[in-house]
Amino acid sequence: MPRSRFSGSVSSPNVDVFIDMGNPFLNQTVDGFLKIGTVAAARAAAEETYYVLKRGNFSEHKFEHSLKRMCREGAYWGTIAGLYVGMEYGVERVRGTYDWKNKLIGGAFTGALISAATNENRDRVVVSALTGGAIATAAEFLNYLV
Repeated sequence: MPRSRFSGSVSSPNVDVFIDMGNPFLNQTVDGFLKIGTVAAARAAAEETYYVLKRGNFSEHKFEHSLKRMCREGAYWGTIAGLYVGMEYGVERVRGTYDWKNKLIGGAFTGALISAATNENRDRVVVSALTGGAIATAAEFLNYLV
């Protein structure tokens, strides 16, 4: 059974947390899940805080609702990110090269799987695959501009 290790570092403005699962595929997938899941939960918290301040009232029920929403958003987006990172890593291992095509294929597979898992029709699955591939490829190309 693989052993897990946890390590972290903070250097402005980056915060990096690494969990060693004993397998590079699992390491990448868990890393993607945690990073994007945390961002999604923080976004939900900021949005809920805005609505509480706008309405001017706060209750235990609203706090519980906000906490559930943070967890749901973090788990949803973290799962999508983990799936994408895992797909991209798998495609890289199969193809034996690291390039933008891995992002395209990983994004397309992720879009298709997420759409199929939500019981969408075949046309919607294809559109989601095309969208996932396009977004992932565009993000990779934008990294070269910065």
